[in-house]
Amino acid sequence: MMSERKLTALDHLLLQADRALRTLSPGAPICGRQTPAAAEEETEMSEAERKHAAGLMRVNHSGEVCAQALYQGQALTAKLPEVRSEMERAADEEIDHLAWCEQRLRELDSRPSLLNPLWYGLSFALGATAGKVSDRISLGFVAATEEQVCKHLQSHLERLPAQDKKSRAVVEQMLIDEEKHGHSALEAGGARFPAPVKKLMTLVSKAMTSTSYRI
Repeated sequence: MMSERKLTALDHLLLQADRALRTLSPGAPICGRQTPAAAEEETEMSEAERKHAAGLMRVNHSGEVCAQALYQGQALTAKLPEVRSEMERAADEEIDHLAWCEQRLRELDSRPSLLNPLWYGLSFALGATAGKVSDRISLGFVAATEEQVCKHLQSHLERLPAQDKKSRAVVEQMLIDEEKHGHSALEAGGARFPAPVKKLMTLVSKAMTSTSYRI
């Protein structure tokens, strides 16, 4: 049997470009799992509640754009093949979240953040830099990032309109998956970041969430 061709550096760059286009193009992400919102009925909400729910789901969608970019940047510069594979696998799982959030935004008569290309570029650069430093730092960055994401998701469950069961179902499943990704990164050898670094990451994430909520 003919052995599988080894991907070149150019192949990896083309794959990254394809992933970026599919991440940022509306309707492009295809989920492997049905959205958790499918099991819930649409409920009546005021215009203010609908806009608020859409703002929170837009933030969640931008977070998933950042996750895709982060994982792809890390996969590009990862030194060990198994770490690269772990990053690519995690990115594939996050596609579900991306598609679920986008679908929910459409249902709420809203749209993704106009700043997503910016968030993607910044996150890709951060991921590639972390991967260049070391795989241990790269995995630790994933764990610390997922910790921040989980905090945001938990706060969104508190802030979403109580009757918006569809959005809540999506966020609840995302929270389960993100916690798993964070634990997996630490178990794979990721470094535990000190509190000052996590605090800086919190400040950066607040800037992203506050702007994505509105724009």
